[in-house]
Amino acid sequence: MSLRIRPATAADAALILRFITDLAIYEKAEHEVQTDIAGIEASLFSPQSSAQALICEHDGAPIGYAVYFFNYSTWLGKNGLYLEDLYITPEKRGVGAGKALLKHLAQQAVSLGCGRFEWAVLDWNQPAIDFYQSFGAKPQDEWTTYRLTGQALLDFAQG
Repeated sequence: MSLRIRPATAADAALILRFITDLAIYEKAEHEVQTDIAGIEASLFSPQSSAQALICEHDGAPIGYAVYFFNYSTWLGKNGLYLEDLYITPEKRGVGAGKALLKHLAQQAVSLGCGRFEWAVLDWNQPAIDFYQSFGAKPQDEWTTYRLTGQALLDFAQG
């Protein structure tokens, strides 16, 4: 078995969109995917992009991806690395690809002096929760995430 993690390129935009859609289907939210290949190219691979992506390959075939960006902790006075998406195709789960992607990102966070490596998981996704806790990740139960999107975001911004 050969796992390889590489930076994604604009040529991977269609693949990333497929993985995003597959992840959304798993999370019962396919209807929320509103981007397309051009949107992925513009948001991940333009000079202004604040996010980055990795592709995980198994024996030369792409089997998953991660999308991440850097945030900032005022309390630590350091950047943090935030994992937006992590996805491995169902037939390749268990080969170590998810852990390899997370370890790759953890190593990057450490090498860049980040004070945190964070992500969110749906509260019903017990396989993912068990996986994350298996290597020491802890939930931050005292925080509640808030979100403005769509019309509510527009209304607030304009009002």
